[in-house]
Amino acid sequence: MPYAIVTGASQGMGKVISEKLLAEGFSIAVCARSKDKLAALQAEWNEKYPTASIIAYDADLTNKDEVAAFATTVLAGFPEIDLLVNNAGMYLPGTIADEPDGLLDQMIGINLYSAYHLTRKILPVMKSRGKGHIFNMCSIASLRAYPNGGSYSIAKYALMGFSENLREELKESGIKVTAICPGATYTPSWEGSGVHPSRIMEASDIAAMLWSAYNLSPQADVETIVIRPVKGDI
Repeated sequence: MPYAIVTGASQGMGKVISEKLLAEGFSIAVCARSKDKLAALQAEWNEKYPTASIIAYDADLTNKDEVAAFATTVLAGFPEIDLLVNNAGMYLPGTIADEPDGLLDQMIGINLYSAYHLTRKILPVMKSRGKGHIFNMCSIASLRAYPNGGSYSIAKYALMGFSENLREELKESGIKVTAICPGATYTPSWEGSGVHPSRIMEASDIAAMLWSAYNLSPQADVETIVIRPVKGDI
């Protein structure tokens, strides 16, 4: 049985990706800040996927010690890690000149440092086996500046840089690194926005692209996936 880690999995893309992996026969370890949401999901998934091992851990991934504790729990429970999805993230709009003091630290903490610190904890296990696949959930904000991107966009640019450096370092190890850059995708953050769900992508689209990239031959790595609504960005 293959084993995966998905961060930020209590809702939205992380939840849908987790369910796709469970449906494909994975055991998964997930984390998020909401203990109640995770408990409800674990109960639901245990009933729907009885053969899977599921670790649900509440953690604030901006806290390095909590990242380490999550990784320790996962590595104690799973014999190997085949797939790591660094999905935890947060969007708060702003402009560099006017956004609240501390916003950059907050955006870097959740959108970059969470992936950096967790990846460093998991890499030794992947390296020992000479295989694995790391997906970093970047954004179209990783590719170009746009109004009110502010510190969020800075953090997502940094996550893309992390992805590219990591890929370069690991290319002789058999470990793949893929950056996924979605445009507007319908998740709970869009509820109440006034944007009709048909105007933007579905979270299942992102899960399908991840699964397709994961299933390529061992010698092929999709480096960057850019996926936008058919009518363009919002």
